[in-house]
Amino acid sequence: MKKIIALIFCTTFFFVLNAQQTDSMSQKLDGYLISAHNFYKFNGSALVAQHGKILLQKSYGYKNVATHVLNDLNTIFQIGSVTKQFTSTVILKLQEKGKLSVQDKLSKYFPEFKYADKITLENLLTHTSGVHNYTDDIDEEDSAIVCNPVNKQLVLDIMFKHELDFKPGTQMLYSNSGYYLLGLIIEKVTGKSYEQNVHDIIFTPLQMTHSLFDFKHASDTNIATSYKKLNEKEQVIASADRWDSTVTYAAGAIWSTTGDMYKWAKAVANKEIISAESWKAALTPHLEHYGYGWFIDSLYGKKNIAHGGGLPGFMAYLCYYPDEDATIILLNNEGWYDEGLTEINANLSAIIFNTPYKLMSKHPEIKLPDSILKKYVGEYAFDKKHHAYVMLENNTLQIAAPAGNLPKSPLFPENEKNFWLKIIDARIEFIKDEHGNVTGLISHYLDKNDVCKKIK
Repeated sequence: MKKIIALIFCTTFFFVLNAQQTDSMSQKLDGYLISAHNFYKFNGSALVAQHGKILLQKSYGYKNVATHVLNDLNTIFQIGSVTKQFTSTVILKLQEKGKLSVQDKLSKYFPEFKYADKITLENLLTHTSGVHNYTDDIDEEDSAIVCNPVNKQLVLDIMFKHELDFKPGTQMLYSNSGYYLLGLIIEKVTGKSYEQNVHDIIFTPLQMTHSLFDFKHASDTNIATSYKKLNEKEQVIASADRWDSTVTYAAGAIWSTTGDMYKWAKAVANKEIISAESWKAALTPHLEHYGYGWFIDSLYGKKNIAHGGGLPGFMAYLCYYPDEDATIILLNNEGWYDEGLTEINANLSAIIFNTPYKLMSKHPEIKLPDSILKKYVGEYAFDKKHHAYVMLENNTLQIAAPAGNLPKSPLFPENEKNFWLKIIDARIEFIKDEHGNVTGLISHYLDKNDVCKKIK
């Protein structure tokens, strides 16, 4: 009897302790996201889960400021480039059915493209094709075109009129063109639209009933209003610049909720929809840690598979840690193109793994004269392929790293040594020799500290 009582006590104590630990973690996750929202870094919905248990599923901020409607768990957001993993999954499913092969030459489907015989479908999947990125030719001034249905041949003409950016298979340069072409190939081999294939192969089996493509003709009132800027001083709607689904297509057209995206994340974790062999292919890293629609990397020493998305007024991020069975889903209806959610994902990850993290706070900023800022201008090399370029424009340092997919972005000085790259919340520390000459920089980002030598 004593042993039975002791066992009951231990079991009850463990259950209560585990519940308290879960509650504490949930409170930390919520507290961090509240701080991010308070500093206008997050306005949307988040879901964090581990071992099949949802630790947090909550929404923050406005779905529509003008009507005072708050985001909730039914709010639908555009997920942008997170769409690519759905496209790659359909491709792999069609490969299993014998409809195509990732080793097929592009010339099998687009013989009119003069470089098609040099490119495989796998090159398209891994951003190693060298095909010109059609969205590089689109900006705000093109909203009259891209915010309306676009003829697919027009997009093909943009891609095919350019020379290749590099020899296929030799480099990785992120390109929406590859996934646009994959969408067209899906249609060619099935005789059905790309969107219908995604519904048939993924949405319907997983009961992702709140996920859609064509927002303009959708009757769902849960679709979020998108904002370029959303803070106490500015509420700038991006709806007028919202790209039509025919433009983003297989590279970024899906809209979804955190609940539906969690169904997808669980399918990935459980290797559903496609075979284990196909999942292995999808999650095998190629150049620059990229698989088929996923980045495969590590954070805090833990392997993760992840992808982000960014479009006018929307940002999204999905991250899964397979060994820890942990999922983070972030959907945001404020932001602009290259702004990302990696910092928020990193701090939520730190909370899950009991690693130090910081609540969002304002970085101190100072003004420095051009005479000092000029010292930092130049070209910096991480290695032979990865260079960063620092420029001075209108009393502001700008940094760009094309091979690392970092567009030209402002650096904000905290002091003469340290600058903040707000777009990804990285600290850039400039290195000087004993004579005060700048010899390099260190990029402090997430859990990595990358040294870069100044070469020009």
